[in-house]
Amino acid sequence: MAARSFSIRRRIVALALVLLLAAAVVLIVFIRDYAERSADRAFDRLLAASALTIAGAVQVEDGTVTVELPFASFGMFSGRDRVFYAVETPGGRAVTGYEDLSADLPELVSAGPVFADVLYRGELVRVASVGRLTSSGGDATWVTIHVAETQNEREALAGEILSNAIVPVVALTLLAIGLVWFGIGRMFAPLYQLEQELRGRAPDDLSPVDVPVPVEVRQLVGGLNAFMARLGSAMERVSGLVAEAAHEVRTPLASLRAQAEVAMDEQDPEALRRRVGRIHQGAVQASQLVSQLLMEATISHRLENQDSDTTVFGSVVEEVRQRLDPEQAGRLAGTLPEAAAAASIRGDRVALREMVRNVVDNALVYSDGPVELDGRMADGVMTFIVRDHGPGIADDEKSQVLERFKRGTASGSKAGSGLGLSIVKRVAEAHRGALRLLDRAGGGLVVEIDLPTVGRTPRMEQLRKALGSFSAVVICLVLALAQPADAASTRYPAPDGETGAVLTIVGVTDTPLFAQIISAFQAQRPDITVVYEETDSLPLYERFLAGDMAPKPDLLISSASDLMIKLANDGHAMAYDSPWLSGLPEWAHWRNEVFGFTFEPAVIIYNPDLISADEVPRTHLTLTEMLETQTERFRGKIATYDIALSGVGYLLAAQDQLISSNFWRLAAAFGRVNARFSGSSPAILNGVADGSLALGYNVLGSYAFGRKAGGANIEIVVPDDYVLVLTRAMLIPRDAPYPELGKAFVDFALSPAGQAVAAGPTALGSVMNGADGQWTSEAIAAMGRGVIQPIGLGPSLMVSLDQQRRKRFLDSWGEIVSPKP
Repeated sequence: MAARSFSIRRRIVALALVLLLAAAVVLIVFIRDYAERSADRAFDRLLAASALTIAGAVQVEDGTVTVELPFASFGMFSGRDRVFYAVETPGGRAVTGYEDLSADLPELVSAGPVFADVLYRGELVRVASVGRLTSSGGDATWVTIHVAETQNEREALAGEILSNAIVPVVALTLLAIGLVWFGIGRMFAPLYQLEQELRGRAPDDLSPVDVPVPVEVRQLVGGLNAFMARLGSAMERVSGLVAEAAHEVRTPLASLRAQAEVAMDEQDPEALRRRVGRIHQGAVQASQLVSQLLMEATISHRLENQDSDTTVFGSVVEEVRQRLDPEQAGRLAGTLPEAAAAASIRGDRVALREMVRNVVDNALVYSDGPVELDGRMADGVMTFIVRDHGPGIADDEKSQVLERFKRGTASGSKAGSGLGLSIVKRVAEAHRGALRLLDRAGGGLVVEIDLPTVGRTPRMEQLRKALGSFSAVVICLVLALAQPADAASTRYPAPDGETGAVLTIVGVTDTPLFAQIISAFQAQRPDITVVYEETDSLPLYERFLAGDMAPKPDLLISSASDLMIKLANDGHAMAYDSPWLSGLPEWAHWRNEVFGFTFEPAVIIYNPDLISADEVPRTHLTLTEMLETQTERFRGKIATYDIALSGVGYLLAAQDQLISSNFWRLAAAFGRVNARFSGSSPAILNGVADGSLALGYNVLGSYAFGRKAGGANIEIVVPDDYVLVLTRAMLIPRDAPYPELGKAFVDFALSPAGQAVAAGPTALGSVMNGADGQWTSEAIAAMGRGVIQPIGLGPSLMVSLDQQRRKRFLDSWGEIVSPKP
């Protein structure tokens, strides 16, 4: 009983229906989750904004925390939910707001914000908590601000999003089901037309199907046409073979019949024996002819199927040798050279074997002496050579004997079918080779068969190397022309000698220091040449915006993280999901565009010959008091950044002003002592080390640690009240010529190997936890007793870059730090 058939149309409709309904359910579940998350994100941002607004109003006066609640603190709320807030000092003492709100909430020692759902006054509320670091004396403290809101409004928003999304999902699902039913009918129409075309054909019509069909069915029609073409070819081959076989076999069979009829009437035993011998000879010839015809048909079939594999030619020759009887095998002299025997030929092994067998058989049959086998390799072509000592073939017959059923006159009475050399020629040409028939010196025939081998040829290899060398020369010339003559850059060639990949980095790190990072990077990527240009943070920002960097950089590195955030926010950074991003602290990266890789505190350095260890200031307040009380002693002996010229200097000053209520008092003290202002940490370090300066403020700890380790006459103070920590930020420009090289360097800098360099001899500090080395973030944090305050990478850094705010800040700074009489 025939198996029951199923309709493909019904199957597709049923499957589509199940998938559409399942997709609708999954989509609704997803929309519900998305609606809840979207509502949470929207209201969480309002909560955080409210808490940050209150935090901005927190002040410390005479050690007392005060806050004047801004009118805008709760202006962003809708008014339909209940709002609660609380401000508390370290230790949990309430400053203002709802004192019982923070009973079950932790105090913050970071900026936050941190969100939590708590039960307050019998109702579930969402709380946003932020921290505000303040300093007015010898210590820095964290003030915690909590803002809470009931969740009725966010639940209503989530429900509204879900209800508005369900209606179109249901409508689209029903519409999709209808379109699937209609579309399937249209989809099967070409198949019905194809069926009618094939049913209307005559049995012997194997011409290609010429029916317009869709792209998806075109491969089926192409396969059908290819099959009919092969079938037609096979039918033609069979028809030709039958016709030729009928023609060639008719003569020996007629001869056998005549000889048999004569033998039946022969009375003389000796004559009868001779008749039987001739009958036997004719039968052998007929058998050989039939065998050759069948073998030719087999070879034609295998070659037409185009099945190919890689075959070692020496094994094919050895297989033919083993199939010979011992007497014939003993006549074979010589062996293939090792290179020819090991040559790999792509093709049909059976066809190759029959090719060799026919050549060897012909040589053994038509000659009485030894048959010599030889071979050679040249330019990726293996030549198989067979030499015999027979009568040879006349020059005017050499082309004829390559045709089917053609034999040379020198073959004489030797039995043969005339198919051997035609098979050899066909197999050689099918393998993209050639057959040559040559005369042997001293008499005989030489058969040479050329077959291409698999793999690179020596000539191709030479061409590849020549092209590679030419490309390297061209790249070097292009780079040389593109590099300005006066560019302050250093080139670090690829250790393995390759010149193809060139990574261009523009950064603010001292070149000798950064060279250690480059060396470690090239140890992992010896194929990359690195070009490093050193500049200052503000010129880096301005030159990049002006397009004044040639060649264009693949990576920017700056300690002025606010300027890097500004570049990324303005669309100049390329996004990259580094595999090490998950281990990077949240504050040390922004989105997947700006990446920090160092941990560098802002420290105070001093000359121990000019300031004793007992009197050195260890907080910002004691530094201010020392300058106020010993003005003449330190006049002209104090240095810090020129924040108008230095991007990192401006960043540190803006953060100081945000945290410390004594910032402007310290700035005024700088003015009293006629402080010197510099654009870089190394210049300040040099002055303190040689005694022309007594103290440097807000110097990058990475430079200070490295200089002290090198024997410089300086001492370092990590402040005991609060410590600003910045991280050198990396950014891949959106128009980088080779962004993949920039990504490779980012991955290295964040990897354990790169962090080991930062925590090791460079003293830049490792930002990743668990790094190996002396200058890890944990070790640096333990050097002082103050609150570690990282300068987090994020849009909040751009506040200080506002043109009017920056101008006011610089104007106030310039007025206050101006030399006082």
